[in-house]
Amino acid sequence: MRLHNIKKLYKHRKKLRNQSTLAEIRLWYYLKKSKLGVKFRRQHSVGPYILDFYCSKYKLAVELDGSSHDFEQAYSRDTARTKYLEDQGLIVLRFENRLVFENIQGVVDMISLHCNHPGLSGHPSYPPLAAGGEGKLQ
Repeated sequence: MRLHNIKKLYKHRKKLRNQSTLAEIRLWYYLKKSKLGVKFRRQHSVGPYILDFYCSKYKLAVELDGSSHDFEQAYSRDTARTKYLEDQGLIVLRFENRLVFENIQGVVDMISLHCNHPGLSGHPSYPPLAAGGEGKLQ
């Protein structure tokens, strides 16, 4: 059974690429063209889920969460999604959109850290990514 980029999600993945959020556009600038030394894909699907960014070399999923993820129901969906992806052997890094704007270098550094140390857990304690605050990673 095919798990990655299944054909029935192709049109939806393409639509999401063409309608990227500002946070996705900003982070993509730092991830595209192997700027971190590894290839990332945008809007890559794994099973029924479409990931914001994916590095196949390290099985690393990077998800950006906007304000719509601040509600209990969305949190439950995100938790189930993360569990599914981890059950497929992926590491999932999740960042709030605001961190991409407040501290893009901290976000990029955290992603780079996981690429340079692939054995790290996808669930580190909340690292201080934003000035005076803590970043949301899960």
